[in-house]
Amino acid sequence: MLEGAVNCSILKRAQDKGLAKICIHNLRDYTDDKHNRVDDYPFGGEAGMVMQIEPIDNVITHLKSQRQYDEVIYTSPDGETFDQKMANTMSSLENMIILCGHYKGIDFRIREHLITKEISIGDYVLTGGELAAAIISDAVVRLIPGAIGDEQSALSDSFQDNLLAPPVYTRPAEYKGWRVPDILLSGHQAKIDEWKLQQSLERTKRLRPDLLEK
Repeated sequence: MLEGAVNCSILKRAQDKGLAKICIHNLRDYTDDKHNRVDDYPFGGEAGMVMQIEPIDNVITHLKSQRQYDEVIYTSPDGETFDQKMANTMSSLENMIILCGHYKGIDFRIREHLITKEISIGDYVLTGGELAAAIISDAVVRLIPGAIGDEQSALSDSFQDNLLAPPVYTRPAEYKGWRVPDILLSGHQAKIDEWKLQQSLERTKRLRPDLLEK
């Protein structure tokens, strides 16, 4: 699941350019159990399985022996909600580890002693944290200078400055009687910029008023 996500599009291009390096580690490679088990039944009799502490400690210890890490992140539904501001901050970090949650969760001692930041991508539960890790990686790596062709493009994306992006159009200027707004064809950049800002404000107020409260 992760190999497909990190080896295409912007993530692949960023790695090919040497701007980012993404390594995937299988926890089963870090367990001493002869069956390569990484989970067990929870104490207390709850349903589901829990990720064990030993293989996770082993892989984090191994990685930390190779380099310094700014954050050890755990993807969890009860973590801090991931947003553009967080992605902006994380894009300036040198190295990070993302531990994908799975099953019922992970032994809580890992969260108490090994994790430095917990992140949720929304108020819902996934089978595993791999998709969340891929989303976080994509949102962060695309902000690294040089990862996308036009660096200014990332700065005008939705959620920068807590606003949704304005509508965008391209050729043809008219299709089936549907016209591009005249202001965008005027060539008057100051008025175009004012129109874009007003559109962003209107769309944000209508679709995501919670962003304006921030």
